[in-house]
Amino acid sequence: MQHLLRIMGLIPEMTYLGIPLIDWAAALCFGFGTFAILLLIRRLIVHRTRHFAGVHLPHRIRFALTLARSTRLLPALAASLAVGSKYLDLPRPAEHLTSAIIVILVAIQVGIWATVAVRLSLEDSTTSFGTRSTRTTVTILQFVANILIWSLVLLLALDNLGIQVKALLAGLGIGGIAVALAVQNLLGDLLASVSIALDKPFDLGDSLTLDTGYTGTVEAIGVKSTRLRSISGEQIIIANAELVKVRIRNHGRIEHRRAVHRFSLHYSTPPDRLAQAPVWVQMAVEQTEGADFERAHIVAAGANGFELELTFVVAGSDYPKYLAAQQAVLIAIATAFTDAGILFASVVPR
Repeated sequence: MQHLLRIMGLIPEMTYLGIPLIDWAAALCFGFGTFAILLLIRRLIVHRTRHFAGVHLPHRIRFALTLARSTRLLPALAASLAVGSKYLDLPRPAEHLTSAIIVILVAIQVGIWATVAVRLSLEDSTTSFGTRSTRTTVTILQFVANILIWSLVLLLALDNLGIQVKALLAGLGIGGIAVALAVQNLLGDLLASVSIALDKPFDLGDSLTLDTGYTGTVEAIGVKSTRLRSISGEQIIIANAELVKVRIRNHGRIEHRRAVHRFSLHYSTPPDRLAQAPVWVQMAVEQTEGADFERAHIVAAGANGFELELTFVVAGSDYPKYLAAQQAVLIAIATAFTDAGILFASVVPR
């Protein structure tokens, strides 16, 4: 057809970059045609995936549909350039530039797919554990993963543009030492946040007591710091690097609270009532809602009287509930001992 048009004189013998204009026209037609077809296919896929919104699908299908929705126009542009360039006898520099652009476009799309894939994997893994810090964990790990993914994409792009990546990395390695020393605290906090996200020593809403003396409830776990809300209301901000170095008492993961009390009974208590004292103490615990009796015994004859030791547990980590149960038990014991005429021994000051 090209020779036919030239014979008919419909297209003059004009060239650009040494390539006939008719070849440019053919390349543009095939390139735009490829782009239009791929764009139509993408729109059909996106339109189809919208029908599955809100429908529970298997993990693999949901994963594939999410990747399809995250597909941009970059692969279509790369394919269009690749198809169009096949019809052109480009000079070597132009051909190399076209190939580099195609690789960069594909690499950017692969980076987007990798970012989405990592996010989905993190969300699924953290959801399976059912922790309250899912959002924080995903944010921290996604942040680190994005840095790694897009660093690789950037290096690939620079390499295809003819920049010596090895020499650049060597220079960055030398300069990176100075940068690392300058921002070592920031890097330490970043790595500590990753450690917290993976190890999960505490979750949002947990009540913590640090060996530095701070006590509070976890409000937020960030990339650089963790925020606690103290009992008195102020916010405590602690760097993550410092947080991973201290001992932490996590009251939010208490399965039950144990109460141990010792009562000193006066030596004038009759033996029969002294024998009944553990029974009355047990009854006081069993009639208290939420309290589970463990043991009650006369364990010693102290300086002031007979020592009666009581142990009971309150299920859960709710501290007000524990205090309420403990108060009810102590009042019930005091009432029972008063009715039985048992006196508590007075502490004799030394």
